[in-house]
Amino acid sequence: MEQPTLKQRIQDALKEAMRSGNEAQRTALRLLVASIKNEEVNARADGRGGVLSDSDILALIRREIKQHEESLQEARNAGREDLAAQQEAELEVLRSFLPRQLSREEIEALARQAIAEVGATSAKQMGAVMKVLQPKVKDVADGKVVSEIVRALLSG
Repeated sequence: MEQPTLKQRIQDALKEAMRSGNEAQRTALRLLVASIKNEEVNARADGRGGVLSDSDILALIRREIKQHEESLQEARNAGREDLAAQQEAELEVLRSFLPRQLSREEIEALARQAIAEVGATSAKQMGAVMKVLQPKVKDVADGKVVSEIVRALLSG
């Protein structure tokens, strides 16, 4: 049996949240489904066919997470713990759809392999290392952390 797409898993989770009455989950998933539909409409308009891959949806989820993190910070700065709690609950729902992220040690091991593969010896060659490394860590590691680790390995 074929595994459901990420979009289908999100839609199924929304149905379940509606059945169970989980307000935070329902709100977060409704916003996510709306974002996916908007992106599909934009993709159709741009001539990209209107169908999003799981990778496209993961990028969209990451954008949503970033927006929620900013809203969470703003709510805390304004002393609105009620809004902060809501944002945290919604963040947890969004993060549940991301694949397991690589640990710092796993990223470092992959970075060392890429450095060896490229034969890089200085920070000037970071672009070449990142070009080899990026496809391996695309949806499972934060780009900032990856570049931080590569920079440290090349300069250290």
